[in-house]
Amino acid sequence: MNVHEFQGKELFRKFGVPVPEGKVARNAEDAEQIANELPGDICVVKAQIHAGGRGKGALTELPDVHGVKVCKSADEAKAHAEALLGNTLVTHQTGPEGQKVKQVLVEAGSDIATELYLGMVLDRETSQVTFIASTEGGMDIEGVAADTPEKIITVGVDSATGILPYHTRKVAYALGLTGGAAKQAGKIAKSLYNLFVGCDASLVEINPLVVTGAGDVIALDAKLNFDDNALYRHKDIADMRDSDEEDPKETAAREADLSYVALDGNVGCLVNGAGLAMATMDIISKYGGEPANFLDVGGGATASQVTQAFKIILADPNVKAILVNIFGGIAKCDVIADGVVTAAREVGMKVPLIVRLEGTNVDEGKKILAESGLDLIPAGDMNDAAEKVIEAIGGAA
Repeated sequence: MNVHEFQGKELFRKFGVPVPEGKVARNAEDAEQIANELPGDICVVKAQIHAGGRGKGALTELPDVHGVKVCKSADEAKAHAEALLGNTLVTHQTGPEGQKVKQVLVEAGSDIATELYLGMVLDRETSQVTFIASTEGGMDIEGVAADTPEKIITVGVDSATGILPYHTRKVAYALGLTGGAAKQAGKIAKSLYNLFVGCDASLVEINPLVVTGAGDVIALDAKLNFDDNALYRHKDIADMRDSDEEDPKETAAREADLSYVALDGNVGCLVNGAGLAMATMDIISKYGGEPANFLDVGGGATASQVTQAFKIILADPNVKAILVNIFGGIAKCDVIADGVVTAAREVGMKVPLIVRLEGTNVDEGKKILAESGLDLIPAGDMNDAAEKVIEAIGGAA
């Protein structure tokens, strides 16, 4: 689950990470009032959407208006908020369709002397929570990673020890800091680690982390992702979910207790088991197709869940065929076949449907499909299924 920048900064404050003073506004008048209440003569108005690149992004309706603007007066803050709110912001992360801006963060300006980058992820190769630090923070961090990867330094933390002073010193060194700024950065690193572990985060990113002219180290941005499977432990974070910022198909899948991720292809996938779902996408790609989604209905899928899965897949206009790949174990093939037949009849299948069944009660399942009267294409194994779905969509991409 992602959260907005202003929500991330609320968590930063809770864990002791310094951030600029600011508040969120949902109309231009509130933006003006907040700007008047902030210290200093300069404020920053920032569009709040679940995407990066807002500073370079622009409104489709007003191409000269960008998602982040430094304003020299409350009147200017009001005008920029008015331009952003209700309009669509396009960045390199939103895709050409963009995202509608429904709220803005208005915060105090900062005297930026240096821009740095500091992030945290779980490194699955080392099984360690890992800091990612660079002296090259700012809007072009992706270019730094691609062109000069040696400027990005990682510091892993073993969960058996937790974060220790030498970890924070290594992070400060990686950021090129010394003296008081290094001590501040070390404290921030410790706070970020406590947040990451304590809140079951999957990503914490500050870009930029800045050193001000006065030598203070401040987080000017906050990007945080959280493990959906752990949200039951964090109701306060779960309450931050903004469904308007998520793919409606993914929202519907979550409500139906399905694991679904939208992709860019045209072959819909309905599979039971995450590993089999990944293998199904791989074999579609091997035969020249492009999967439209990852969808795991789980080991105990019901007919209603299968029906909802079909509806979610077919809500994607790019889907030209659906591949159902089921290995009967906990969920027996005859039960899944019943669900497929019921679902296909209910949703009115208008694209080719290829079904491969294997496992417990497979013969009964195949009989149900054969006697259903539905126009579906049976497949013997995964290779056969992939070949038939590629043929159904008119050949490889």
